[in-house]
Amino acid sequence: MVTQTVDAPRRARVAVTVAFLIHGLITAAWVARIPQIKQELGLSEGALGLALLGAPVGVVLAVRSAGWAVARFGSRAVTLATGAAAALSLVALGASWNLGVLTGSLFLIGATLGLMDVGMNAQGVIVERRYARPLMSGLHASYSLGTLGAALAGSAAAHLDVPVEVHLSVWAVLLLVLLFAGCRGLLGPSADAPPDSPRAKADTPQTGADPGGERPEAASRARAGRWALALLGVIGLCSFVGEGAMADWSAVYLRETLRADPGVAGLGFAGFSVAMAVGRLAGDRLVARFGPVAVLRTGALTAVLGLGAGLAAGNPAMAVLGCTLFGLGVAPVAPITFSAAGNLPGVPAATGLSRVVGVGYTGLLAGPPIIGFIAGAVGLTWALVVPVGLAGLIVLLAAATATAGR
Repeated sequence: MVTQTVDAPRRARVAVTVAFLIHGLITAAWVARIPQIKQELGLSEGALGLALLGAPVGVVLAVRSAGWAVARFGSRAVTLATGAAAALSLVALGASWNLGVLTGSLFLIGATLGLMDVGMNAQGVIVERRYARPLMSGLHASYSLGTLGAALAGSAAAHLDVPVEVHLSVWAVLLLVLLFAGCRGLLGPSADAPPDSPRAKADTPQTGADPGGERPEAASRARAGRWALALLGVIGLCSFVGEGAMADWSAVYLRETLRADPGVAGLGFAGFSVAMAVGRLAGDRLVARFGPVAVLRTGALTAVLGLGAGLAAGNPAMAVLGCTLFGLGVAPVAPITFSAAGNLPGVPAATGLSRVVGVGYTGLLAGPPIIGFIAGAVGLTWALVVPVGLAGLIVLLAAATATAGR
């Protein structure tokens, strides 16, 4: 029994790492097959754009109920159930026969992945507490590696002319096996309530205590927690707008504005993605040594200077370098912000996470179209200054992450 107790945090860490990996493997499973899906369904660019909105809209709507779901069923159950549902949604996506079914499938994938996102991050916060040191950045690095692996597998399937429905169905089965084999070590519902939570205190006898003595202090903590949560949401929004801009506009900027070769145009997002993974692999050690505020500020400043210089230079090589430095700079933002949201005094971890994740994904949804509108008015170079300015705002707001109890 003692051995099992000692091994539980280690098994939970492995399990939640696998959960983050699976989330990435689902997220990018279908991206490389978009051209085939578009061709097979005979979709125009506008119709495809409408369908692609299904996933982020599903995320934004679903995370509103994520805090309730985790509080009701526990982060372990939410992670496993929504992970399985997201994997099975890939089967429906592969079998889509018209625009409506495709949009609905993507909405379902987005909604289930949004709920899984909150559940697995809540587990990550719990495991971090058990280890008493930063772990969240490494977990997010596992997600980044998952998206890279899924993209490569999808590209290979497309190259071999594997039918989309066969590829996604086989992928879904493999993910289900990995989910239930690799995530069995997730901690149960009793771990979701931290020792200082209101629920835990309610279950603990308060002999001789003044029933009303702590109310003003508790109310003050709650107000401070709500204010910090709002600031963390803004930080997440700033980062996710930049991530969406790199995904949707970096290749367009390189190809159409800077006249780069088609093979070079994709290097901006490739550099961004690799830098994100590298930055997150190193993030936990940096946070442990220098603290979250210093790491967040340094990273955001790197993003500002990197992308700003790349845009100012106006040549493909510098633009690719700028995108890469931007990815390196924003890499620690989500892990640090999510960890802080899950550790705010007086705020349940799942509630804090669901709100910050929801605001962040709103930026991912609304940011690229807004940049497109700005580009139509003043040009794409000036439109991409928006992520630079938002990264600068992160520098100013980074102190909000110090509010969390660690």
